[in-house]
Amino acid sequence: MEMQNQKPRVLLFSQRNAAKRLPFRCAHFEFEDVIAEVDSAEMIAPRFDQSTRRHHYAKQLAYHTPLVLNPGMESKNFDQTYDLFVAVCGDPTDVLRINAIGNWRERCKKAVMVIDELWVTQMKAYGNYLRLLKQFDLVCLYYSQSPGPLNERIGPRSMYLPPAVDAIRFCPYPNPPERSIDVYSIGRRGAATHAALLKLAAEEGLYYVYDTTSADQVLDPNDHRELYANTLKRSRYFIVNPGLIDRPDIRGNQIEIGYRYFDGVAAGAINVGERPNNEAFAQLFDWPDPMIDFPYNSPDFARVISMVQMDPEKEDQMRRTNVQQALLRHDWVYRWEMILKTVGLEPLPHIVERKARLRSLADLAAQKHPQPVPAQPESALQPVPSLNN
Repeated sequence: MEMQNQKPRVLLFSQRNAAKRLPFRCAHFEFEDVIAEVDSAEMIAPRFDQSTRRHHYAKQLAYHTPLVLNPGMESKNFDQTYDLFVAVCGDPTDVLRINAIGNWRERCKKAVMVIDELWVTQMKAYGNYLRLLKQFDLVCLYYSQSPGPLNERIGPRSMYLPPAVDAIRFCPYPNPPERSIDVYSIGRRGAATHAALLKLAAEEGLYYVYDTTSADQVLDPNDHRELYANTLKRSRYFIVNPGLIDRPDIRGNQIEIGYRYFDGVAAGAINVGERPNNEAFAQLFDWPDPMIDFPYNSPDFARVISMVQMDPEKEDQMRRTNVQQALLRHDWVYRWEMILKTVGLEPLPHIVERKARLRSLADLAAQKHPQPVPAQPESALQPVPSLNN
């Protein structure tokens, strides 16, 4: 998407046309859409099939050798110069796909790769992939404890960039729907908690919405995010837990904030679950009562419901404050601003327009409270000084 009468300054690589669109990538596409809305960007989204033998062999070869093959991506010769190349990726193996799309690196003055999942315990196995990250000026990681160890391997070019959400899409205002769903749960869940909720549903009529299939692709990413947002806006409680809470064999001792914490507050659902015990959470969710603490896999969910129902006014205030803070601090536009600041590019006017919309919705969320909660600077996000030179 290009802004009218303006030559695109950003080359944006998207995997939205892959043959298999995995659910976790839908949030990536949402970030890309916000970038395209607020900046002058040209999006390239090659079609490719990651289930082929060619893709499998190229990926495995890169794990074990320094050889870099095209995994089956369509290549293009770029003849225009761009200020910035950006790719939002799932993990470091996606660099193979980026590497194969053509002469983008020589045509882009600076390059940024955003990586969704990279645990410290995995870095040794990703050795050859991490070497390829050195072609980027900035590597943004959604995990707060991973940049330090990664910088030891590839130099001072990575920083923490928290996940975010399209806060406008998820915002229940200006016409908040009835919260007809009592509890909403997606993805990983504790068996004891799930059994307790099923019992409450059967015996007390609690409306509990949960996964009954294991999804490995979506039909349409935009439809998927719309349905998810609309379901959250109708949910009273949303179960959240740190990333890979049940897989210490993969994450080690690392505790990280997943998308759901941001999604839940943006929709005005009350997040219920384990509070991530790390510095980033304390900085990013530093307002009163951002969630209800509930131990992972605890069966005592009835206590949570009864506790909240005792104080309807506090419940309403929690919801409004959560929505307001998401609008003022955790929309994707604020993450884009951090990237631009770090690579030394000025924001374009469309950013101001989106932030004005966010502020207007935040004012609606605060109407019951005369003094809106002010947005705080995201002290967890620090630019990499060397990239501003």
